[in-house]
Amino acid sequence: MRFYEYETKELFRRHGIPLVKYGVAYSPADARRLALEIGCPVVMKSQVLSGGRMKAGAVKFADTPEEAEELYDEIIPIVVRGQKSRGVLVEEKVPLAKQFFIGITWDSRAKLPVLVVTDLGGIDVEEEAEKNPDHVTKTHLSTILPCCEYKAKDALRAAGVRGRDLNRLVPLVTTLTRIFLKYDLTLCEVNPLVQTTDGHFYVLDGHIDMEAEARDRHAKLLEDLGIRPEETRQARPPTEFEIRGVEVNEADHRGVAGNVVEFGGDLGLIIGAGGGSLTLFDAIRKHGGRPANYCEIGGNPSVNKTKELTKLILSKPGVKKISVMMNVVSNTRVDIIARGVIKGCLEMGRDPGNTIAMFRIPGAWEEEGAKILKRYGVEFCDRSVSMNEAAQRTVENLAGH
Repeated sequence: MRFYEYETKELFRRHGIPLVKYGVAYSPADARRLALEIGCPVVMKSQVLSGGRMKAGAVKFADTPEEAEELYDEIIPIVVRGQKSRGVLVEEKVPLAKQFFIGITWDSRAKLPVLVVTDLGGIDVEEEAEKNPDHVTKTHLSTILPCCEYKAKDALRAAGVRGRDLNRLVPLVTTLTRIFLKYDLTLCEVNPLVQTTDGHFYVLDGHIDMEAEARDRHAKLLEDLGIRPEETRQARPPTEFEIRGVEVNEADHRGVAGNVVEFGGDLGLIIGAGGGSLTLFDAIRKHGGRPANYCEIGGNPSVNKTKELTKLILSKPGVKKISVMMNVVSNTRVDIIARGVIKGCLEMGRDPGNTIAMFRIPGAWEEEGAKILKRYGVEFCDRSVSMNEAAQRTVENLAGH
């Protein structure tokens, strides 16, 4: 899940990261008031969950409070990569001497966090780094040992930072790495970290993504930042469909029937088994299917919870059929999932035999589940059919629709 810039800065502020004066405006009057309090000139930035704001015209500069008030109305309507603005961040404009990029993310090959540092910070950092790879340094970090300052020093020195600047930046970079690990982040990025003409360092922009499964662990932080439980924050605000998915999952504590993500296809998916759900989603696409959604089901949800998830997915316009698939399960009763899906189809006025393109959930109470499905003419696959083959047959059944 992604954080807005103002939320990221609040987290940074709590850990002593140097920031310029800022505030968030939700009206033209707010923008004027903040410009007066901060002191002009100010920078005004649209608050969306994506990059590309500068190139979209959603970052502007105001020399007076009156101009800030006018610019608010210009910025708010701008849609950046499909996203509408939540508000406008108003912050102090400072004179820049140098710009740096600092990012921490996961290296999937090394299975370790990696610290990336370059002195080519700014809106075109990717292009500049590609042209000048010798200005980019990558340093792997431990997930067991605390971040040592020598790691940060090595990374900064390799990026060309020397002398007093090196000593001043080491604690900042070390703090960022600790934030990354403490809050189960998948990304902690600062761009730019600037040095002003008087020698001070400030973080002017930052982005963080948190592992979705870590939300419960950091519930107090999310509550403090005003992030509601139904906000999926997957690089965009949640759709109404996704919010209803959260409501279905939270209405019953038994099992999981959530993590609903909306797409534009015609095949509804009720899939589970951890990484198996991602495997099935990718397999459907590989065989030419167009998923209408992603979701996760498991942990032995009740009949009613499964039914409500099925009804939600079938309510999405354009959904022709659904596919119900999981890997081999031991803690989820196949017959309960079967009953829930069948009831969901019936309550939506859909014939289960013509609506369920495939049902593949091998596991506990499998024979009972197969009997229920057979009664309604639903194709059932046991464990002798691989997930890949089941995905292929799903797409073929949909095409035969």
